[in-house]
Amino acid sequence: MAAAAQKLLVIGGNGYVGSAVCRAALARGWDVASISSSGKAFRTPKGHTPSWTNDVQWHTASALEPPSYRSILRDRTAIVHTVGILLETGKYKQAIKEGNIGGLVKAFLPGSNNPLKKGTRESPSYEMLNRDTALTVCETYRDVMPSGKPHTFVYVSAEDLGRPFVPRRYIETKREAEQGIQKICAGTDIRSVFIRPSFIYHPHLRPISSPMAALMDLSATIHNKAPSIIPTPSRILRALSSDRPEGELPDAARALAETMELPPVHLDHVADAICKSIEDPAIHGVVGLKRIRKLVGWKNS
Repeated sequence: MAAAAQKLLVIGGNGYVGSAVCRAALARGWDVASISSSGKAFRTPKGHTPSWTNDVQWHTASALEPPSYRSILRDRTAIVHTVGILLETGKYKQAIKEGNIGGLVKAFLPGSNNPLKKGTRESPSYEMLNRDTALTVCETYRDVMPSGKPHTFVYVSAEDLGRPFVPRRYIETKREAEQGIQKICAGTDIRSVFIRPSFIYHPHLRPISSPMAALMDLSATIHNKAPSIIPTPSRILRALSSDRPEGELPDAARALAETMELPPVHLDHVADAICKSIEDPAIHGVVGLKRIRKLVGWKNS
């Protein structure tokens, strides 16, 4: 029996991940809407507007201001939150758009962030975008949705990769958002799902991601295929890492080991896994990279 068509709202549907979710949902015949600060349709890196964007309802709204989108939420059966930042500086996003590898590397170097600009419009904080936008939308959805009918809230989180190059607060705010959403949805008809991809690449929409994806795939293959008696860099890092109480983030050494061992994931596979998690009522909670790959038909090594 075919799954019922969903009425989906994507928070940030004109972004990198959000646009892929919109495409995947439209391919399933779903009713798709998006909210973003600009309200503009998705454009490719070359400035083109694909034909599929005509089938999405694009709305201007702020995730932190419920009155701007409350009426849009009422008839939606599923929400996907895709808004977030990797660094608290706009420099890295500009470098990605320009395909500027040098600028991207510079954005990750210590001292590249100006703490005086933290939380400003030019440089929003991890707390604001990664956590607070998600919690605000989820709370509003809980308050306006009709009771007695199943609903789904999907939060695009992340595997704990890249530390210490990526600041700890990035993944901390992602985990805080997961915990907050879980509490908001407890005892309601909302099923919460937390998608945790690894490095997301797309050779056409984000060409600069391809070299990094190739390196990560090679690293993952070497580390995962190496005989257990060989002290690979990731195994050495795990041996040096210290144990943490359950519920706490592992130390940077273990996170770096994970970075070496986990392969990248294609953008379209992430979007497909998100839609499949909405379709399957048995899926809830954390969906890590291994499960993402399983959902889209990959055999995990």
